[in-house]
Amino acid sequence: MKILIIHGPNLNMLGTREPQLYGTKTLDELNQECKQYGSTLGLHVETFQSNSEGDIIDAIQKKGKTVDGLIINAGAYTHTSIAIRDALATLSFPKIEVHLSNIYAREPFRHHSFLSAVCTGHISGFGSKSYLLALQYFSIRDNR
Repeated sequence: MKILIIHGPNLNMLGTREPQLYGTKTLDELNQECKQYGSTLGLHVETFQSNSEGDIIDAIQKKGKTVDGLIINAGAYTHTSIAIRDALATLSFPKIEVHLSNIYAREPFRHHSFLSAVCTGHISGFGSKSYLLALQYFSIRDNR
């Protein structure tokens, strides 16, 4: 099973950006952790990051044709992008929305996600473990 992980804006700054909220792990370290853990679960993990809304939509449309599942942390676009929501809605396979921090324990404008309604599930507040929990879903979903 092939899983695409999409990281949105500012996630390239992990490790230095607000470490009290997002931790000290870099994006490269997070991607490596996800690929290694995915491999132990029998999953092939591909990663993509962009600060550009259009590039994220392009990745969903193009790479979405070659994978079996998607994990997305759209960063701030979670709360603003109907366009990313609409791109996700075109995919017929499972999609998991993840966030490192608990968006519901933060500023009120972060409490609404445009993406949740078109995703299979939502995991937030567990730091990098949010991604690993999403990968676990893909490893067990066929064994229900």
